[in-house]
Amino acid sequence: MKQIAFIGLGVMGGPMARHLTAAGHQLTVYNRTLSKAEHWAAQHGGKVAQSPAEAAKGADFVISCVGNDDDVTNVILGNEGAFSSMQKQAVYIDHSTISARLARQLAVEAKSKDIFCIDAPVSGGQAGAEAGKLSIMCGGNVDALNLATPIMNAYASRIVHVGKAGAGQTAKMVNQICIAGTLQGLSEGLRFAQKSDLDLDKVFDAISGGAAQSWQMDNRWKSMARDEFDFGFAVDWMRKDLGLALDEARANGATIPLAAMVDQFYAEVQAMGGNRQDTSALVRRILKK
Repeated sequence: MKQIAFIGLGVMGGPMARHLTAAGHQLTVYNRTLSKAEHWAAQHGGKVAQSPAEAAKGADFVISCVGNDDDVTNVILGNEGAFSSMQKQAVYIDHSTISARLARQLAVEAKSKDIFCIDAPVSGGQAGAEAGKLSIMCGGNVDALNLATPIMNAYASRIVHVGKAGAGQTAKMVNQICIAGTLQGLSEGLRFAQKSDLDLDKVFDAISGGAAQSWQMDNRWKSMARDEFDFGFAVDWMRKDLGLALDEARANGATIPLAAMVDQFYAEVQAMGGNRQDTSALVRRILKK
């Protein structure tokens, strides 16, 4: 049983923290909206902290799952951030999706404080978090990974050490690039089938067992056909993630034209009011008939 501070109790962080309490760990939680932390603790137990620093004091592990670079900088490196109170040899695990640059900075700051640090963005969406079956791509040294793995096993079905600090975040960018292309193809295929007056259920049965099969097809084809887009990861967050990938591509010289195009397509979905709809809402910009 470990003392764990968990920072960020959103649609991903809340279920992940719940799996940790179910595994027998003692949690102190912090959320920017205090009432959300209080509600979570009332349901699942644990203590509520008034600041990240308070949550992290005396913890064996500090885990964050927040929105973007600014959020991570605030809750970890700020005056009341977790690094200001973490004990030596504690482990910091960041499940946020942020820039590789900030992940590398966090690793340097952690080393100067004798703290283990791993960047560990996740894939699997809200459903994966709820089921405890996330895929985690990790950057950092092997010692940090070995310490973090038993904790992450509470909510992960796959944990892969990709490389040095920042590599986990870069791998998450690869993940989002691939998802963007897959969803664009799925959107075009679905609309093509509709315009061709095909039975969509039969088309799904015909193609989902072959080379066109994907997680997105298995889980989103039918809901996209029904114009239902309330299934987790929002368009706003996808645009944030694709922006990180595009920034990294400019820095490393990679060419990702499809990702750039789909990012602009998502901007159109936002203009249609789809900011909080899930990423399969990409199909909305293609007319049915």
